[in-house]
Amino acid sequence: MAKKKEPEAEIINLIEAIKDLAKERGISEEEIFCALEDGIVAAYKREFGGANKQDITNVSAEIDRETGEIAIYQMMEIVEEVLDPNAEISIEDAQAMDPDLEIGDMIELNLEVDDLGRLAAGAAKSSISQKLREAESRKIEQEFKDKMGEIIAGTILKKDNSGVYVDIGRAEAVLKHKGQIKGENYASGKLMKFLVIGVEEQNGRPTVVLSRTAPELIKKLFEMEVPELKDGEVEIKAIAREPGQRSKVAVASRNPDVDAKGTFVGPRGQRVQSVMSTFVNERIDIIEYNPEPGIFISEALQPAKVVRVDMEEIVGEDGKVEKKAIVIVPDDQFTLAIGKSGQNVRLAAKLTGYSIDIKKESDDINESSQKVIGQFTAYDEEGNRIEDDQ
Repeated sequence: MAKKKEPEAEIINLIEAIKDLAKERGISEEEIFCALEDGIVAAYKREFGGANKQDITNVSAEIDRETGEIAIYQMMEIVEEVLDPNAEISIEDAQAMDPDLEIGDMIELNLEVDDLGRLAAGAAKSSISQKLREAESRKIEQEFKDKMGEIIAGTILKKDNSGVYVDIGRAEAVLKHKGQIKGENYASGKLMKFLVIGVEEQNGRPTVVLSRTAPELIKKLFEMEVPELKDGEVEIKAIAREPGQRSKVAVASRNPDVDAKGTFVGPRGQRVQSVMSTFVNERIDIIEYNPEPGIFISEALQPAKVVRVDMEEIVGEDGKVEKKAIVIVPDDQFTLAIGKSGQNVRLAAKLTGYSIDIKKESDDINESSQKVIGQFTAYDEEGNRIEDDQ
């Protein structure tokens, strides 16, 4: 390899600047060095490549990571007759440098460049800036991929047809329509909590995708309020949510001495109230989980009272099994069990995984009576009812 040129003051200063920059931005020095080497090659081609900047091929630059010495090399193919002086060297010229070289070999030539320090310094600004942007983007992307499913606080910047844009610090973030709660106010300057659900590229920059509607947001909010949840003494078994309106959260205890429902509700309801305060009008029901489906369904239909739950499994034509529950409630609890626009029974079905039909107790009694009467009614051979003469 040919001897490198002595380092110049500009390069020595540049090396120190690279080290400081790498430390400040949390980017590896090697990434910046590689970017600068690419920039030097591009600058060399612009300055010495003539009208067609691509005439000079197979050029590389090398910066000594310790001393700052710079060398520019060009790989040339050894040929008998030179047809492309930018890519080929004659066997005679090659063997003058190394007698062992043969036709078809490649030789690395040191390109002598006056004022190499100036060339490097000029290349540094654009190449390093670009590399910093790329490295910063990768770092941000990885940082927020690691935060998937976590809560983050942000300030609303603006809202347009694409979504709500949120300031979360170093990264750009968007709350798309699917992640917005209907009727919620996203006024500029408002501080809110969000769930990180993804990272995607927009205009060459990583954009963090947020949500206010994901059921997981409810779970993470409770983790912030309920130490027993993070400690593993209690757990959330399921969440059914209609964002901005109502949620049902099924909870269970892993410690027989800990009341799961009371733990989530908190003293004077403080814990569940704190979670609900994250939203404007969303009500959260804490439901005691039970492994017995009938009991769990009864709990899930709270605040309605339940008389009885009849379980069914219906096998469809495709072989899939539909789990169905027929729930009998007192007549005065029927409307409460159904809920406004069917919301209570709908959330209970989501929470338990059962299709739920609600029946009034009086209707159930009438149906049962009809069945009993039918069992004691006699018919003749033609299907006519036989009247009792007694």
